[in-house]
Amino acid sequence: MTDPVSQAGTQGNDAARYRWLVLAVFVLSTAINYLDRATLSALAPVLIGEFHLSNAQYGLIGSAFSLTYAASAPFAGLLIDRIGLNRAISFAVGLWSCAGIATGLTSGLGGLVGCRAVLGAAEAAGIPAAGKAIHQYLRPGERALGNAVNQAGVSLGSVVAPLLATYIALRSGWRQAFVVTGVLGLAWIPLWIWVSRHAPGAPVATQRRGADRAMLRDRRLWVFAAANALSMVGYFFWFFWTSKYMVDVYRLTLRQAAWYVWIPPVFACCGGFLGGWLSLRLVERGVAAPAARFRVCLAAGVVSLASAALPWAATPGWASAGISLSIFAVAAFSVNMYTLPLDTFGAAPAGFAISILVSSYGAISAILGPAIGAVIDGHGYAPVTVAVAFTPMAACGVLWFTRSTR
Repeated sequence: MTDPVSQAGTQGNDAARYRWLVLAVFVLSTAINYLDRATLSALAPVLIGEFHLSNAQYGLIGSAFSLTYAASAPFAGLLIDRIGLNRAISFAVGLWSCAGIATGLTSGLGGLVGCRAVLGAAEAAGIPAAGKAIHQYLRPGERALGNAVNQAGVSLGSVVAPLLATYIALRSGWRQAFVVTGVLGLAWIPLWIWVSRHAPGAPVATQRRGADRAMLRDRRLWVFAAANALSMVGYFFWFFWTSKYMVDVYRLTLRQAAWYVWIPPVFACCGGFLGGWLSLRLVERGVAAPAARFRVCLAAGVVSLASAALPWAATPGWASAGISLSIFAVAAFSVNMYTLPLDTFGAAPAGFAISILVSSYGAISAILGPAIGAVIDGHGYAPVTVAVAFTPMAACGVLWFTRSTR
């Protein structure tokens, strides 16, 4: 007969031994999340031509996603903390996969807006769930590196989207691209259920009654949200507009643009890992975790300033390099920014704390989507590309002057 104590210890050792593998499987959901999300931006020139959309109308589609993304994120975070990671993420992936498939069945602007709104509501659970998984499976010093692994999932989805979507669109039409990416999400759900049952994470303390309301009164949470919103402006712009930027500015075809669009997400992956590794090294040397995160964010903000030279890029290759630098800096900033609530508020409210940052990103994206489209229609891309180079440093200013990481 097996000793229950020994059995529990064995399960704990297995969970510790395989924690990075289990997290890697979970991060596949992040990759699928961003694959579904990026398919529309990868095919933007085709959809804009077929439905005769202006840049402002295209921005409206982005805002439909961002509005529901921002509004749903806090509720998604609460749901994850209340019903548990596995049930919440399975429901969310199923819903956003169906919304992605439905996008391939649309017949106009209204259908696109509706599908993106549902997609935004469902995908709002993705990043909070990843934060919860990172807190359950990783040790405190490893969490920024865990966010870097999650950033790799973001990058994987963003890298694959233009190549896969373009390939399918050219062979079978753009509608099939949305169907294929949606089916991949549905196939992930049984894989995660099986893996999570064989390697359970560390137990999470029960959330105290009223703790969410108490956290909402904590000034640091709102400082983190404001800093995150500023830091992610460049990410939103390049994620949503890169394909169209290459087509409009350099007169490329969709096929030609796809060969440049996949490069910046690779640099985002590298930036995420570098940002996570640097903060891990600082923590190991005795720097307090919040201070270590801030130092890396500041370095990333300085790097981002160089991308202000993008309007003078003479070729698509140089433009791709400038965009890659911008995304590299934002990713290094982001993995540390999304770790700060975990350092500050602990395990039980992890999903809700991260959801507030997700909501801030959705809110700033909803505000800026049509505005960016209007600026591009009236003045071209240069004012926007210069402005987004400075937003990570502005975010550092918010963190510094409020002393929220000290």
